[in-house]
Amino acid sequence: MQSSNPPQIPANEFLTLRRTLSYLSAVVLSICLPQSPFHLQVLAQPWRDYPRYSDAAELPHIPKAFRMDYMKMERSFKVFVYPHKTTACDKTRKIDGRYGSEGFFYQNLNQSRFLTRDPDKVNLFLIPTSCHSLPAEGRSVDERAIAVQHFVNSLISEYPCWNRTLGADHFFITCADIQVTASERIWNLMKNSIRVMCSPSYNVEYVPHKDVSLPQSVQPFNVSVSQIMPPIYAFIAPTTQPLTLPAAKYNMKSRAILGFWRGLKENYIRKSLVNAWENDSELDIKEIQTEANTTEIRRLYHERFYSSKFCICPGGPQIDGAIAVAIHYGCVPVILSDYYDLPFNDILDWRKFSVILKENDVYSLKKILQDIPKQTYESLQNHTFMVQKHFQWNLSPVKYDAFHMVMYDLWLRHHVTKYRC
Repeated sequence: MQSSNPPQIPANEFLTLRRTLSYLSAVVLSICLPQSPFHLQVLAQPWRDYPRYSDAAELPHIPKAFRMDYMKMERSFKVFVYPHKTTACDKTRKIDGRYGSEGFFYQNLNQSRFLTRDPDKVNLFLIPTSCHSLPAEGRSVDERAIAVQHFVNSLISEYPCWNRTLGADHFFITCADIQVTASERIWNLMKNSIRVMCSPSYNVEYVPHKDVSLPQSVQPFNVSVSQIMPPIYAFIAPTTQPLTLPAAKYNMKSRAILGFWRGLKENYIRKSLVNAWENDSELDIKEIQTEANTTEIRRLYHERFYSSKFCICPGGPQIDGAIAVAIHYGCVPVILSDYYDLPFNDILDWRKFSVILKENDVYSLKKILQDIPKQTYESLQNHTFMVQKHFQWNLSPVKYDAFHMVMYDLWLRHHVTKYRC
């Protein structure tokens, strides 16, 4: 008599199927999140139904699939950087300021095992668009953009690697405005190649799940304002004076401010945020007028971040910087944007360590935050501390840090077919 048990799927096939389904679900989730009220359903879950996680490795959508793929990426992923004859990138790149993460990426890549000089043993090619030789001084935007365009065209014409896929297995980094302007002139580069971008939004030719969001750098943790708070915002100026705060500042019980934001009213959502909540007693929301050019004012902002439960991250310029600073201080980020692709959105489940809102929710912001149960908030903040390692840039790359997460994001997107130049 034949057994009535259903056929069993081999373990390795099951994991492959599970991994595929997890990535498909991440794609659907990230497309739907900005327009969906799903975040309210998540926050409304009773504490007994809210998952606990023992370490940061449990923050991905499917932890087991992430761990297996990450190990495979570390073993096999190879990147080839196009050689060039200019000396523009011979000096050490800047790792502070608004685009410090780009400098960290290049520095970490040069120190990593991912780099190869053999184009036949490579998964992705990197086009160093910022290494053109035209100096910026006294040059118009158009002149500089044309220089970048000619530089890129000269590289891809010298090597046959581009022609085999029309750039589908290539990537490039665009953080500075001039790189964004110049790359838009090279149609195949924009259409086919992977674009690694700071502050990506859907209205600047950014394509989610093809392109990659580069998280802002806030480095290193808990040393001094000059190091942990580079001038991402206009109101933060560097200082060499170390700031020491009592241990209570790290305790969630000491966070008496419901929500915190400082910035410029540069767009509609930020104007709406300030107009609605500037005079509120529980939300510390204010527009900045001048730079914080004294140690005392910088100390004040430093303490505000440590004293706030939630840090508001409204859409617009440098939203990635706002998110990075919030995570750095253990302040749960509140993403208030309709058109922003969250860093590592295909990998990490942002619902576990942030609150994701639509821009129209700005007028009910206070009630939404007040209605979050205490235990749910504690879980969100614990996960915010856990995820810090994934957003930290280091002078030398460290496993699971921001550099490795970007590399893993690129690995997920690399062309699966093996070619030879």
